[in-house]
Amino acid sequence: MMSATTTTAAAAATTNDTTTNFTDILKKSVTDNFVSDISISKILITMAVSFLIGFFIFLLYKRVFSGVLYSKSFNVSLIGMSLVTSMIIIAINSNLVLSLGMVGALSIVRFRTPIKDPTDLIFLFWATSVGIVCGAGFFTLAAIGSIIIGLVMFLFIKRTSIETPYLLVVNCDGDESELAVHKQLSTSVKRFNVKQKTITNGNIEMTLELRLDDKEGSFVNQLSGIAGVKNAVLISYSGDYVS
Repeated sequence: MMSATTTTAAAAATTNDTTTNFTDILKKSVTDNFVSDISISKILITMAVSFLIGFFIFLLYKRVFSGVLYSKSFNVSLIGMSLVTSMIIIAINSNLVLSLGMVGALSIVRFRTPIKDPTDLIFLFWATSVGIVCGAGFFTLAAIGSIIIGLVMFLFIKRTSIETPYLLVVNCDGDESELAVHKQLSTSVKRFNVKQKTITNGNIEMTLELRLDDKEGSFVNQLSGIAGVKNAVLISYSGDYVS
């Protein structure tokens, strides 16, 4: 009987010790992750690296931009995004309790700025990732990863922008002039395809997608000189067209 009582008491003591030890470990982990003051050198180094990589993203975006309207404010926001994200990650790493509060506070933030080009979304996510990685202290990862991403983006974007896409709108007065336009296109451009064709009384309007290098001036002049062609309009576009 005494042996059973002693065993029960020992088990209870062991349970209490386990509970106490778990509580102490939890308190110790919170205490260890609480830093009342962040060194100025760490802040300066982190922000400097974030700025340099963000400036690299800024230059690359300006170099490879192939849209219609270049937005300098959006490009500058890439640098600001990397800096702001680095500052937030530094604060989160310094205090475990503060990190939980920041997650809740930042979850209510909503951005309504429309992203027209999917490539812009890649640059935004890239700048944010740089801020997170630099804020966590992985400067080598941020630098090497940004160099690799930059090379990939430069090669693929610049390679696809060698041939500029254009839309050609031509108004003809009949079938003969339409055939003459197609014949001229087959000898003047690398490739083309009809996107839209509208026929009205005495007029045929065609919208074609073209791929040209730098011959658009003389090319349009030659089309306008074809008998039966009323007018020809050449429009540069980003490659997205809905008829």
